[in-house]
Amino acid sequence: MNLAARATQPRVALFITCLVDQFFPQMGECLVQVLRRLGVEVTFNPAQTCCGQPAFNTGYRREAREVAARLLDLFDDADYVVAPSGSCTAMVRVFYPELFANDPERLRKVERLRSRFLEFSEFLVKVLEVEDVGASFPHRVAYHDSCHLLRELRVETEPRRLIRAVRGVELLELGDHQLCCGFGGTFSVKFPEVSVALGEEKLRAVAASGAEYVVANDAGCLMHLAGVIHRQGLPLRTMHLAELLAKRE
Repeated sequence: MNLAARATQPRVALFITCLVDQFFPQMGECLVQVLRRLGVEVTFNPAQTCCGQPAFNTGYRREAREVAARLLDLFDDADYVVAPSGSCTAMVRVFYPELFANDPERLRKVERLRSRFLEFSEFLVKVLEVEDVGASFPHRVAYHDSCHLLRELRVETEPRRLIRAVRGVELLELGDHQLCCGFGGTFSVKFPEVSVALGEEKLRAVAASGAEYVVANDAGCLMHLAGVIHRQGLPLRTMHLAELLAKRE
C-alpha cells in the first residue's frame, strides 16, 4: 500500500463485543494493530456496551431495544464501524430492522448504519481492498466458518483470502466447513448436550485435517471450541483471525 493510499484511509470506530471485552481483550488489540499497520485511523468509544443480541435471541425484545438504541446513538457519525465478530455484525445489519420495525426514527438510523457496520475481514477485503497485511505464521491452520458470518452475512471467501496471504501459513480446508461448532450463544446454555456434541464433531474434522490451529472470526465459537479442546486434551489451539493477521513470526 502506497503513502497516497494511506492518506485517504477511512476513519474506523471499533465495536468491541462483550466476549472480547470481558474475556479476550487481545483479540481487540490485534485488530487495532492490523488496522494501524494499514494506515487506518482507529477510534474507540468506551461508552459502548452490548449490541443486544443475547436479549434478542432469548425473547427479551424490550431490553434488546434499549441497548441497541444506545449503539445506534454512539455510532451515528462514524465513517465505518468495524467489529471482530460476524455475530454482532449480523445483529445490526440483519436483525435491527426487525427490532425497530415500529420505531421510524430508530429505523432510519439503522438504515444509515447498516452499510457502514462491517465485520473485520470484509472491511479489509471489500473496503480497504487488502489481502496481504504483512503477516507471517509458519503453521497449519483450519478455518471455522461461524454461522452468522456465513449464513447471515454471506462472508466466506474474505477470511480465506486473508489467511492464504499470510506468509508461511498452510490453510487446510475442512470436509464439511459449514458445520456449526455448537456454540450458538444462549443455545449452548439451553442445550448443552447438543452444543458439546457439535463442538466435538467440528474438532474431529479439524484434527483429521492435520491443523495445529483452528481460526475463526467470532470469540464465542473460539471460546466454545477451546473448552472442548481443554476437556479432551487435544493438541490444538484456537486463534481469532485478527490474532493471526497480527503475527510476524
